[in-house]
Amino acid sequence: MNTSQANIFLVGLMGSGKTTIGRQLARRMGRAFYDSDHEIVNRTGVRIPVIFELEGEEGFRRREAQVISELANEGGVVVATGGGAILNPENRRCMQASGWVVYLDVPTQILLERTRHDTNRPLLQVADPAAKLNALRAERDPLYREIASLIVDGSRQNSQIAVTKILGEWEKRCALSM
Repeated sequence: MNTSQANIFLVGLMGSGKTTIGRQLARRMGRAFYDSDHEIVNRTGVRIPVIFELEGEEGFRRREAQVISELANEGGVVVATGGGAILNPENRRCMQASGWVVYLDVPTQILLERTRHDTNRPLLQVADPAAKLNALRAERDPLYREIASLIVDGSRQNSQIAVTKILGEWEKRCALSM
């Protein structure tokens, strides 16, 4: 794969830092950055909780798959995906086929701290968000690991540490592919 056209997809549970790290990574690489959730909001004109309310999770996931497919065809972009994007086998195939997948692995307790006041996360609007995050981790962690080109500890408060690690690995792999 031509590394200049290879995409970088960031995956992980909600609150893992995909958007923050993705923006910084894209800036340092001189690439365009997309957040698949923001793309859905821009296209529909409504917030994600409204999509969940009107179309359910299934409707949201259909929209998400369309956006990921389109972004995978862009070439040379950095994409922060929604936490559940990996549930769809076609999304996993698109991400792996068009680039490099980075899994930001963050402990549940830190995810809870990062998301506790965020009302834009429909899956966490439940009586026990910790139990929900643990259930999501149990379901999704194997899928994240299955498609990851690189697993990064995303629990550090300084996102630049994660960005530097990702860039270092990217440069190593680019050098090996020459």
